[in-house]
Amino acid sequence: MADTNAEPRFSHKKLERNVTLLGLGALVAVAIGGIVEIAPLFWIDNTIEKVDGMRPYTPLELSGRNIYMREGCYTCHSQMIRPFRDEVERYGHYSLAAESMYDHPFQWGSKRTGPDLARVGNRYSDEWHRAHLIDPRSVVGESIMPPYAFLAERELDAGDMANDLTALSRVGVPYDKAAIAAANADLKAQADPNADGAAELQARYPKAQVRDFDGDPTRITEMDALIAYLQMLGTLVDVEKAAPQDQGAAPAPAAAAATSATAKGVRP
Repeated sequence: MADTNAEPRFSHKKLERNVTLLGLGALVAVAIGGIVEIAPLFWIDNTIEKVDGMRPYTPLELSGRNIYMREGCYTCHSQMIRPFRDEVERYGHYSLAAESMYDHPFQWGSKRTGPDLARVGNRYSDEWHRAHLIDPRSVVGESIMPPYAFLAERELDAGDMANDLTALSRVGVPYDKAAIAAANADLKAQADPNADGAAELQARYPKAQVRDFDGDPTRITEMDALIAYLQMLGTLVDVEKAAPQDQGAAPAPAAAAATSATAKGVRP
């Protein structure tokens, strides 16, 4: 007569009591899950659908982005508007994946001590940004942001931007040889509308904003670079045209609210 109390040939007890066997089983399970998620990416042309208008950063914008990361701005400001009504009404159209396809690293973030900056470009004037960075409470009374007045005093020392563009080209950012060779000249041309090469810069980088950003045309400062970066954010793509689906009429009121806020000089 069979022993009804005998354990089956395989049971969870054996697996749970054997650390080596349990670890091996967990490794196999994770490996299978990883293969199922990652393997299909090798058989599709692109994981991010490209949209019209996206381009790499100009050398000046890239320098400003480097300063943005150096000063830890990402710890208080996200750059990712989620497709929720409360977010699109306050910040603008929800973010598209393609808008950060050239970001290394991306600046999405999850902390919002300050407002999201994904669509801050052209929402305020250069003068507003300069005043806000020098003394945040001069334009936003309740702001707890620290001042960055020193940015207006430091001349921009970006180093050889050709090295930055070369490094990014190696990870897939489409900087060609001409753009890399002209990197340092393009940086100067964007901050000085009278400089030689402004037309070539705008041909290489559509929608590049060429002007003196910090109010001091005699030199290029870190303030120039950071404001150039901020003024570009969210301005390259026609989000209404590129969006895969309609999220309602929320973005339109958001744009109107932003225009009103700009006119009043208040925080979005």
